Amino acid sequence: MIVFDNVTFGYGSRSVLRNASLSIGAEERVAILGGSGEGKTTILKLILGLIRPDAGRIIIEGDDITGKSEDELMDIRRKFSIVFQEGALFDSLSVKENVAFCLREFTEMPEEEIDAKVRQLLKVVGVEQAIDLMPDELSGGMHRRVAIARSLAAFQPRMVFYDEATTGLDPINADKICKLINELCTEGMGMIIVTHKVVDAFKVAKRFLFLQNGTIIFDGGPQGLLQSENPYIHEFLNEFHFRCD
Repeated sequence: MIVFDNVTFGYGSRSVLRNASLSIGAEERVAILGGSGEGKTTILKLILGLIRPDAGRIIIEGDDITGKSEDELMDIRRKFSIVFQEGALFDSLSVKENVAFCLREFTEMPEEEIDAKVRQLLKVVGVEQAIDLMPDELSGGMHRRVAIARSLAAFQPRMVFYDEATTGLDPINADKICKLINELCTEGMGMIIVTHKVVDAFKVAKRFLFLQNGTIIFDGGPQGLLQSENPYIHEFLNEFHFRCD
């Protein structure tokens, strides 16, 4: 579904990705790991066409999107949903209005159908009781669940992107979010999670990409990652070994 063909990208003089090549299927469950500033979120932005590569091609379902206009990119973006690191809910709107926002913007559903759809999505993510609350009344875990419900509202995405979905959450709520991600994937929906939290990545992903200095230094399964002799990866995985001891 997603192909990067020798993609290079930088912010000004700072190189972020260097000749990155990868291929990700629609139903895969992929974690992109690496330190801060290594280009993890940049990959998501490139897939969505929010930024353009300096060199190379990005192909979505056989369609080269590299030079497409904003209007042409809209159909591409509807294949994906993204849950941002901080949830990005509208502070002035209730939970119900946040989830209903895209339904009103991008569909012609009548209000009674929108209401039913919102309630159904909130039930899926386990926060139907919060329908009338405001974002500042939600716990961190509830906030992320509402953000996931909103990301699924208007379209039927092929894949969902999670940008640091468990960052800032306590271990109990982080585990709940991981379980929710797994439940959504059982419906045949793939996902890519960007994270520096190795423990959570191992709970949801089957394939791991590891970035260092703009280069993919590992692409494989969990056992291969754990057995890697790369010193940078070994140091990064200390968190996982510590939490499992």
